[in-house]
Amino acid sequence: MPEPTEDVTFRREDWYAEDLADRRFTRCEFFDVDLTEAVSRGAVFTECTFGNVRFNASRHTDSAFTRCTFTRCNLFEAEFTGCKLVGSTFAQCDLRPLTVTGGDWSFVALPGADLRGVRLSDVRMREADLTGANLTEAVVTGVDLSAAQLHSCRLSGADLRGSDLSALDPLTVERARAIIDGEQAVLMAQALGFEVA
Repeated sequence: MPEPTEDVTFRREDWYAEDLADRRFTRCEFFDVDLTEAVSRGAVFTECTFGNVRFNASRHTDSAFTRCTFTRCNLFEAEFTGCKLVGSTFAQCDLRPLTVTGGDWSFVALPGADLRGVRLSDVRMREADLTGANLTEAVVTGVDLSAAQLHSCRLSGADLRGSDLSALDPLTVERARAIIDGEQAVLMAQALGFEVA
């Protein structure tokens, strides 16, 4: 296991297609760094700051970005598989199209995020802040959204089957044509005050 890199600032560096393997970074800052097509497996970023970083078409597997801050980053076609992003914050980022499979994104802050058409499957997003996020036509299947903040979410046309929607108030979201399964339909009917016989 490589020694962690701590408290280092990286500016305007070209890490295009870099293999980050299992490198570890703690409290590091990345500004205007090009991580286009970079790959990581088992890499760990803890309390790092990413500003205007390009993650375009990057691939991350079993890596961790915990309590990190992403500002004005581009994640076009980025993929995260089995990754841990607990407590991280995204602001003014380009997140489309993004693919997240498995992993733990609990307590992630994505308020107002444009997530149209993204694919989120089998990922834990407990207590995530998705206030005002636009998930129109997104695929959000098998996602644990328990205790998530979903007020004013736009879910029109989204596939929500198999996800935990116990925190969803159907009266506070846009939901036209959203796809849910039978179990979720019962939950939504109860949330609207119906008694399901």
